[in-house]
Amino acid sequence: MLLMIDYGIYFEFINMKNIKEENPKTLKLDEIKINENYAMVITTNGGLWRYVIGDTITFTSKKPFKIKITGRIKHFINAFGEELIIDNAEKALNIATSNTNSLIKEYTAAPIFMKDNKKGRHEWLIEFEKKPDNIKIFTEILDKSLKELNSDYEAKRYKNMTLDLPKIKIAKKGTFYKWLKQKNKLGGQNKIPRLANDRKYIDELLII
Repeated sequence: MLLMIDYGIYFEFINMKNIKEENPKTLKLDEIKINENYAMVITTNGGLWRYVIGDTITFTSKKPFKIKITGRIKHFINAFGEELIIDNAEKALNIATSNTNSLIKEYTAAPIFMKDNKKGRHEWLIEFEKKPDNIKIFTEILDKSLKELNSDYEAKRYKNMTLDLPKIKIAKKGTFYKWLKQKNKLGGQNKIPRLANDRKYIDELLII
């Protein structure tokens, strides 16, 4: 998408690496970098002041300024510095399903935190419409694809020093529907939180 910079809107950007800081540094347009993930902050001449829109974006071009939406500020995993965003997750899952002749209906993912001298890892709860014949191969393709898409994830997975191989848990049919129903969130306006930096959602789903 072309960023419209002459319509009375002042743009600022917060690198997602700094989003959890109390007073994160904001960047101007001339300070941004291609393929970095940012939260967008806008100020308008209509009175809107430094509003964080909630989407994460990345720049695909600087001349002219072009962006694409990569996810939501609240939906990411960065428990170990891996900076996993929805754009990475969706692309990696598409590669994994294409290579294993499988089909996903719903999913969510969250960190498994380091405990008792065990390394961290990601846990994926996936409800399949068509399951892969071999979940181990599916997991390996997903992991390999995430490494190729995300250098931060690759660094944390290097020789399993920080993160172990992801853990895939196959959800029973209707799990995500039941969870939404329990939350009174059935309907098109409500969506499954795909990625979370804590285990709140996935732990609730795992007991359904």
